[in-house]
Amino acid sequence: MDKMLLRVLYFSEWFILCTCLPRQYHYVGQPLNWTEAQTYCRKTYTDLATVTNIEEVIQLLSTTNTSAAWIGLYSEIDWKWSDGFNGNGSEYRNWHTFSYQPDFVSAGQFCVCIGDGGEWWDDDCSITYPFFCSRGTQMDPQFVLVNERKTWSDAQRYCRENFTDLVTIRNNTENQRVQSLVPSGDWAWIGLYRDANFYWSDRSSFSFSNWDRITNVIGSMKVICGVTNLYILGRWRFLSCDTRIPFVCQSLPPVAAVKKQVVKLRLSLKDSSVDLNNQSVKANLLKKLQEKLEASGMTGVTLKWKEQPDGNVFHKER
Repeated sequence: MDKMLLRVLYFSEWFILCTCLPRQYHYVGQPLNWTEAQTYCRKTYTDLATVTNIEEVIQLLSTTNTSAAWIGLYSEIDWKWSDGFNGNGSEYRNWHTFSYQPDFVSAGQFCVCIGDGGEWWDDDCSITYPFFCSRGTQMDPQFVLVNERKTWSDAQRYCRENFTDLVTIRNNTENQRVQSLVPSGDWAWIGLYRDANFYWSDRSSFSFSNWDRITNVIGSMKVICGVTNLYILGRWRFLSCDTRIPFVCQSLPPVAAVKKQVVKLRLSLKDSSVDLNNQSVKANLLKKLQEKLEASGMTGVTLKWKEQPDGNVFHKER
């Protein structure tokens, strides 16, 4: 795919652009947990509601005025250490329980810091704190405070360039050693973090968000599920997936209602040895085009190649 652009050989083909009509939302007032709601929506309609732009937020708001309802959003919680450690002690945590950490404020806290009392907080990775690097061996680690304020990613880079990595803490003894070095009244980054892992039930790509500025208590949960607050501009938050609340399903138009548009595409190659009619090449190119459309905000679009009578999609221009 990287070689497909510019130069001498010109090919032309056609693909079908299927632009679906807007999804329809259906409020269901029966309180169910998220999995039960998903099952109901898939049997009765298409799936739990997906929301991909502000127009769909407005459309969703018109379905009901309830305070909270499940939508198809969920997130997988997978805490990891920067150095990849997953052995004995990798599950050790020392969250600040009094403030219900990790509390995932505004769905934007994916990195972990330690306070001068030794407790841990999840926090916005773009905040600048001092940080702890590690050196030595896994059996005899040494912890080094770097008293410079950096974002979590910059701290990780600094530790990897100058030491081993951001610190991994495996037990109370190691936590106390790190705590003793935290500047008084401050916090410092450690190596624990997680990825966002936001998903929609119908497998739509996640590119639009409408977060509520509120805490989302994670605790020890491995998955949290998305709720829309229809009293507050349809803002989203997360709850335990076992909570029983109403929900919103979606339905999609039948195939007969799909608008089809044929578009001609011209490509040129840097490498004349590339066979554009190769199955894997066509699939990769189609995937790239689909991702480009979704990244530009075009949702509900399906791309398909249109084969010519000889079975090929691409033909060299005369």
